[in-house]
Amino acid sequence: MRRALPPLLRALLRGGAAGRPPWLPAPGGLCGAAAGLTAPAAERGGELNILPSFGFLFDIDGVLVRGKTPIPAAKTAFQKLVNSQGQFVVPVVFVTNAGNCLRQKKADQLSHLLGVPISQDQVMMSHSPLRMFKRYHEKCVLVSGQGPLLDIARDLGFCQPITIETLREKHPLLDVVDHDRRPNVLYPSAVELPKIEAVVLFGEPVRWETNLQLIIDVLLTSGYPGNPYHHENYPHIPVLACNMDLMWVAEAQSPRFGHGTFMVCLENIYKKITGKDLKYEALVGKPSKLTYQYAEYLIRTQAAERQWKQPIQTLYAVGDNIMTDVYGANLYNRYLEENSRKGSKSRIQAKVASGRGSAALSQDDEIDNSWETELASAAAAHCRSVLVCTGVYNPHTEVPSDTSESITKMVFHGHRDFRFDPGLVEPDHIVPDVDAAVDLVFQLENFAPN
Repeated sequence: MRRALPPLLRALLRGGAAGRPPWLPAPGGLCGAAAGLTAPAAERGGELNILPSFGFLFDIDGVLVRGKTPIPAAKTAFQKLVNSQGQFVVPVVFVTNAGNCLRQKKADQLSHLLGVPISQDQVMMSHSPLRMFKRYHEKCVLVSGQGPLLDIARDLGFCQPITIETLREKHPLLDVVDHDRRPNVLYPSAVELPKIEAVVLFGEPVRWETNLQLIIDVLLTSGYPGNPYHHENYPHIPVLACNMDLMWVAEAQSPRFGHGTFMVCLENIYKKITGKDLKYEALVGKPSKLTYQYAEYLIRTQAAERQWKQPIQTLYAVGDNIMTDVYGANLYNRYLEENSRKGSKSRIQAKVASGRGSAALSQDDEIDNSWETELASAAAAHCRSVLVCTGVYNPHTEVPSDTSESITKMVFHGHRDFRFDPGLVEPDHIVPDVDAAVDLVFQLENFAPN
């Protein structure tokens, strides 16, 4: 059964009057705010605010940079966000689904690109919430991705990480797709690996065939990849995955495969072999609710360190991807508003939106109690989604004449365990770029820092 598109999403697909993209101003109009949304506070009257009651959650790829190339509007935007001493005038967290480096390296890159000092405590990688999953930190875990994987894993608290390359060296007969990498002479391993008790997917690897093969081996042997497969071992050992982006934007004209594409491959191979669904103990990174809870915790920590007494009431999530940035912000906004209606903050419910039986997640019991207390004290009332047009989202993309086709499952680029909800992919605001996003939010909040 087909459902009608929400009004704004329909406008996104069809464009404005005479085919004009919806973020472009009508003659004499304001560029930035999506039609029909709340008017800026300056237009509503009232005194200017000099202390922030809001915070920014900035995506990076497609918002601030494309690949390694800065987006021109980014530097202009961030000059408005710091004072003459280089201090931020509002709390800012960079929430990226990238996971191939440590937070400090990403902070250094951003400082150089944006021309403002940024600390690692303002950076949230896709894997950052795994810091809370302490029950896995003492276990031997197989880590997949690229970059300094062991350093990343240990920084998060994992004590016994093993890389795919180490596993391949210990079991050279397992990786045989590339004939040139097959061993000519086999030597017995001097050191046996311990049982692998969990798999952690940090991001897309370089050699997909090797990672897919060895991860399947680990799952189908209950952590002993040198052994024969045992299909009856189900559910398999825990899998924790970061970054569900199907695609992301670099310098190329079209989006590139992301870690979500690798996950689609892994899920389908596992199901083809076993007839069963691959299960996740945790899905972190945008659009997961847990990621936004952790980001809000970092926002509140910043505000407390700066001794801003005003409670943080609204989060503005600025991104370029409808299926991750917009979906995630709107999902978190729904959570905040539901809790507000109940009158108290409930215990963390980091479930996927679908509730699809065996594929549904409940991460409550995986999180350390001390972190649960921190996250459950969330104070924000709203999380607003701001979509920019410098990345994945393209307002000029042609749309089929039958726009109802746009809400079929085939179009949904989100992860398998997230249900497509048209209301969650409708942005609160659409703007040309991040500089326009900052201007818009300052207007909405009637904010004029000293």
